[in-house]
Amino acid sequence: MIGIDAVSESADSSGATLTIDELAALSKVPSRTIRFYQSKALIGAPLMRGRVAYYGKKHVERLSLIAQLQDRGLRIEAIRDLVKRLDAGELDVGEWLGLDAQLKAPWADDRPRTMTEAELLEIFGHERAGLIAELVRHADVERHGDTFLVKSPALIALAGKLESAGVDLEVSTKAAKILSKHLQRSAQELVELFVRDASGDGSDLSQALSALRPLGLDAVRTLFAREMERALSELVRSGRATKLPTKRKPK
Repeated sequence: MIGIDAVSESADSSGATLTIDELAALSKVPSRTIRFYQSKALIGAPLMRGRVAYYGKKHVERLSLIAQLQDRGLRIEAIRDLVKRLDAGELDVGEWLGLDAQLKAPWADDRPRTMTEAELLEIFGHERAGLIAELVRHADVERHGDTFLVKSPALIALAGKLESAGVDLEVSTKAAKILSKHLQRSAQELVELFVRDASGDGSDLSQALSALRPLGLDAVRTLFAREMERALSELVRSGRATKLPTKRKPK
């Protein structure tokens, strides 16, 4: 965080006592970047005394806020819109930062991990010849020397269970991609729906997401089960099921 208290308390009524080089040294933001922010209307204009521009606490605070927003992944255009609303009194930055933190909170306990071959095989659930090569070829697994970057350990574990049930790794990873493609669109449409329904201060969106987080996975599970029942019933009604191979009973 930028040391706001470092700004001199002996400032005049404007509080502007820092030259741009002093502001850059205090904020750790290069002078050219400060000028860029000014050109994008991200920070207010300095106080001019003759030909020298002076900055104060508000500029230090704004640079600190911009750094926080950039750390959260916001683009310059989004930051400009946000600070414009902030300056117009339409937004409380503390409440917005709280909403931002909630929006970025994880929904799944599944994060990329770096593993050894032994750890990867343990997650998959069993070992066989050629398995590692198939995981690298078909699943989100990247080899880095003697270690492996596993994008989704949870999906790898599911693929292992499906293979034990007779489903090839290639088929299970294709199935995961099908689900991901359609769920990505569904998730985006749901976000847009809740955003349109949210009030101006975002409180409705915050409450809706709090309720949706635990209930959403149950809803997906229920709706997916219903659609699988429908698709499988249609498979039977169409007569295609009669053409599928079945295991012969042992003599």
